[in-house]
Amino acid sequence: MAKLQGSRINPKHFSLSQLKFYIILVPLSLFMIIPVIYQINQAFKPLGELYAFPPTIFVKNPTFKNFQDLFALSGTTGVPMTRYLLNSIAVTILTIILNLIITVSAAYAFSKKKFRFKNTLFNLNQMALMFVATAVGVPRYLIIVNTGLINNWMAHILPLIAMPVGLFLVKQFVDQIPDALIEAAIMDGAKDFKVIQKVIIPLVRPALATTVVFTFQAAWQATEASNNFITNDTMKTLAFYLNSLSTNNAVAAAGMTAAATVLLFLPNLIIFIIMQSNVMNTMTHSGIK
Repeated sequence: MAKLQGSRINPKHFSLSQLKFYIILVPLSLFMIIPVIYQINQAFKPLGELYAFPPTIFVKNPTFKNFQDLFALSGTTGVPMTRYLLNSIAVTILTIILNLIITVSAAYAFSKKKFRFKNTLFNLNQMALMFVATAVGVPRYLIIVNTGLINNWMAHILPLIAMPVGLFLVKQFVDQIPDALIEAAIMDGAKDFKVIQKVIIPLVRPALATTVVFTFQAAWQATEASNNFITNDTMKTLAFYLNSLSTNNAVAAAGMTAAATVLLFLPNLIIFIIMQSNVMNTMTHSGIK
């Protein structure tokens, strides 16, 4: 039994057989985390260290002056930084909620329903994966203008509530759900909404979590609406304000820019760490039917 325990592929406790993996993975992990450590340290460096050559990874004389200057500058613009922050939080939460509703509903329809042009419409979704945001900038602008959404909160949300990659991933999970399970729910009197709520959502949570990560990143860092569709400063987002710092005076604002980068980056890092197991599970199983 002891011999069998020592030869297990995935032992519960540390085993010498795992040493070869640590020799490879530990240095690789350290190499990959260096950019994160460097960026966080940049936010606490005084101006002299920011422009030091050769550059250093770790801060020698940490200071909070960059953050203090960042918050002080927002007070001189007439719009407090907390307003930009609240705008970003509200826009991001609403975008995620609407995106999840549309994504899971569309994935259920494409996977389990039969209707005309079903394959054609899904192929259009796949084609949309090839286009970057810049390529659809003009059509987005025309839609926002023609629907009267200039200086409207929906100008932030509408372009991001449908994500082709999210629909693709969720549909791949819905495809794996047996039709008999859905048919049993329908025979018990469940309508489509109840089927989605009680059957589909619990079984595709990893894909939905991955969609949340993608949507959060897109909404939290989006500046397109604030640049093109919003002229009222009180309706603009934190990402727009923080990105505008580097365009005013790149040298003098280097410290504030470093602090702003960390403020934008940390929420993305935190939400990915929280949901990383679901993301990995989605990427592993998204191609299995």
